[in-house]
Amino acid sequence: MKKIAQKSMVLLALIFTGMGFASSPQSEDKMKPERPTVRIALLLDTSNSMDGLINQAKSQLWDIVNQFTYAKCGNEGRPRLKIALYQYGNNDLASEEGYIQQVLGFSSDLDEISAKLFSLTTNGGEEYCGQVIHQSLQQLDWGKNPDDLKMIFIAGNEPFTQGRKDFREAVLNAKERDVIVNTIFCGKYTLGINTHWQEGARLGGGEYMAIDHNRQVVHVKTPYDEIIIKLNKRLNTTYVSYGSKGAERMAVQAQQDAEAMELQEAVAVKRAVSKSSAYYNNSGWDLIDASSQKDFDLAGVRRETLPEALRGKSDQEIRAFLEEKREERRQIQSEIQQTHTKREAYLKEHRKNESGELEKAILEAIKKQASKKDLYWE
Repeated sequence: MKKIAQKSMVLLALIFTGMGFASSPQSEDKMKPERPTVRIALLLDTSNSMDGLINQAKSQLWDIVNQFTYAKCGNEGRPRLKIALYQYGNNDLASEEGYIQQVLGFSSDLDEISAKLFSLTTNGGEEYCGQVIHQSLQQLDWGKNPDDLKMIFIAGNEPFTQGRKDFREAVLNAKERDVIVNTIFCGKYTLGINTHWQEGARLGGGEYMAIDHNRQVVHVKTPYDEIIIKLNKRLNTTYVSYGSKGAERMAVQAQQDAEAMELQEAVAVKRAVSKSSAYYNNSGWDLIDASSQKDFDLAGVRRETLPEALRGKSDQEIRAFLEEKREERRQIQSEIQQTHTKREAYLKEHRKNESGELEKAILEAIKKQASKKDLYWE
């Protein structure tokens, strides 16, 4: 009887485990819901008249990223953010591809996204909106998590009907795949309606917006800008390159700092604020970020790819060095965030608004549509 009772207990335990009443720590980890990802595909018209649009995208990327530091998932965590980039309507692109190019697949690498935006140039061409939407649906990895917020933002100024691919078919296909299509017409609101940009958004479940793409964003100088820029220079000294492309990627980081500064000092300030957030992660080339990963193994890092000062050190010495740099980075990032808060208060007090047309349009649509996926802003 005792053996029968023991077998019964084992059977009950298995049943309850299968029903989810009990599980091992390892299985509990697997059952944890995946943090949702916001996937944004930017489809930008790079024909002759779109220089203003591209400049807005370059300068306002950091405002969009910084707004995501206030976003929350239903479980109180932060959503992931991935951005993809397409250009269309440019004569320099292949005609057989419909003058369309995937510039960047979905990426969370902010330096890479910035570099790709700065690589864009304009030239006259044919703007095939339906075709670029279709290609972005076919080529990008949109993921399978039903909690992800998946969005297309297409911006341009020519009729939405151009090209052989019917835009209606393309946007309805997107909607079926839970991808929201938002349209941004660069010009007068009524002209965008007459050229079917509003219809594209309506069929795609998104927002129709019209912007003045040539409007210059007024960046306001504050007493805190120089402080943040100096902190950013100190922040850069906490990065420790590794791997075959470590030195190259560190150079890209410096180049994107310089590009932002050349555009406007305020843009460099906003980029520095982004670099102080959790969304700026460089685990692919920075040893500090990499060593924060659960599966990090220092033994797998080739010594010859490290900075020369670390190559002759023991694993223990390297770990101690990394921890020291990690703490230094935390302190600098905290200082940037605190100074950023003071800067925002200064702008509010002096009733200054730095938001640009493109940034405002994108953020309004994101915040409106995010609630459907249990995402909200603090």
